[in-house]
Amino acid sequence: QVQLVESGGGLVQPGGSLRLSCAASGFTLDSYAIGWFRQAPGKEREGVSCISSSDETTNYVDSVKGRFTISRDNAKNTVYLQMNSLKPEDTAVYFCSGRGSWGQGTQVTVSS
Repeated sequence: QVQLVESGGGLVQPGGSLRLSCAASGFTLDSYAIGWFRQAPGKEREGVSCISSSDETTNYVDSVKGRFTISRDNAKNTVYLQMNSLKPEDTAVYFCSGRGSWGQGTQVTVSS
């Protein structure tokens, strides 16, 4: 059974950091491009970052460039999203997606 499970969300103050994890089961993550997405209340889901399956090329939406880093640990079959210098506008439910599957999401709240 193909499954993606996100974790690592929480409440953090502006300027703080979180690392999100996307653990896969039922397939090998490094064979697929994996993306992180987020959806804030009342807004459409947007792509945040992705990592390719082949040369691990990474891409980021402009609003997170220089603050977020996507990476892959093949031994753990997990993709991470390191989020630094968090802003209130980063508040959203974060999802990972790959191989046509979506995780259940993890809530990130940036607030003082």
